[in-house]
Amino acid sequence: MPDTDRQQRLEQLEEKLAAAQQAQEPAPRKEEHYSQAQHAWRMVVELVAGLGIGFGMGYGLDWLFGTLPIFMLIFTCLGLVAGVKTMIRSAQELQDRQMAYEAEQDAADDVRTVKDTAGDPRKDEGA
Repeated sequence: MPDTDRQQRLEQLEEKLAAAQQAQEPAPRKEEHYSQAQHAWRMVVELVAGLGIGFGMGYGLDWLFGTLPIFMLIFTCLGLVAGVKTMIRSAQELQDRQMAYEAEQDAADDVRTVKDTAGDPRKDEGA
């Protein structure tokens, strides 16, 4: 009898350990899906931030040197260029993600097609 009691306690301990380990596992990560409007707003903010930073730096230099608004114009143009460049980089990142997603879907479809045709001998005969 003592062996069965000990075996039973051991099984209960293993169940508790398994439950504790399962509770400690991180939750599966959910993919973040953003709408196209959120991506568009991100690009607008990047452009406006570039313009604002360029304008602020140019205005500050003009104020510091007491010059006409030449630095403000130059740095506002540089801020515009920087904002557009950042927008293009963001668009490229979105395009790369979309292409990777489509490639994964194509690969999954190919695997499903291979599994479907492997189980049906009539598809191999061309019937």
